Amino acid sequence: MEPESEQSAGSSPPDADDPTRPSVGLGPHPPPWPDDPRLDPELLAAGDRRNVVDDYRYWRLEAIVADLDTRRHPLHVAIQNWEHDFNIGSIVRTANAFNVAAVHILGRRRWNRRGAMVTDRYLHVRHHADVPSFLDALAADRVVPVGVDNLPGAIPLERTELPERCCLIFGSEGPGLTDEVVAGCASLVSITQYGSTRSLNAGAAAAIAMYHWAVRWAGPPTS
Repeated sequence: MEPESEQSAGSSPPDADDPTRPSVGLGPHPPPWPDDPRLDPELLAAGDRRNVVDDYRYWRLEAIVADLDTRRHPLHVAIQNWEHDFNIGSIVRTANAFNVAAVHILGRRRWNRRGAMVTDRYLHVRHHADVPSFLDALAADRVVPVGVDNLPGAIPLERTELPERCCLIFGSEGPGLTDEVVAGCASLVSITQYGSTRSLNAGAAAAIAMYHWAVRWAGPPTS
């Protein structure tokens, strides 16, 4: 997991749900507290307003990540980060929802985290400075690179069975995938559109592609 400064687990991060809203999360846990090493005493005392499912209420961050690691999907997601695209945060948040094996940031190390709503803390985020090192990392893990873009020769997603161990690669909003990345992909897929717009928002396209993979490979949720 990419190192990142983090405030105490019991406090609400800037992008978390407003802790003053009683409808979000749970308040302080009534005594006696459960005897469970996964639970955070600060959250038990102050309440848990984080953006997590109820099964993880009061759990330590590290305990949640460890539990997610036991059932990560073999799907990877990569985003080209040449323009500090604000859609990256949205894609990362969706990647968390599908519990992907890893998120790869290709290009600039710093990326716009606001849209991620701190969900990147529950993921394994890897940075790659250039395309060759990124492709080498996928090959070492036996992960097939699949580009997602409306480019000539791309196969419509609905007519494609994505590999189980694949990495869906998304370009920056506007320019899309670079030629170097396209050349390194085993295949290209596109999302069929029926209106007048040239392309979908990158965050929306990523959600559709991840869902398409999940319908084939994810199976029913374990919790």
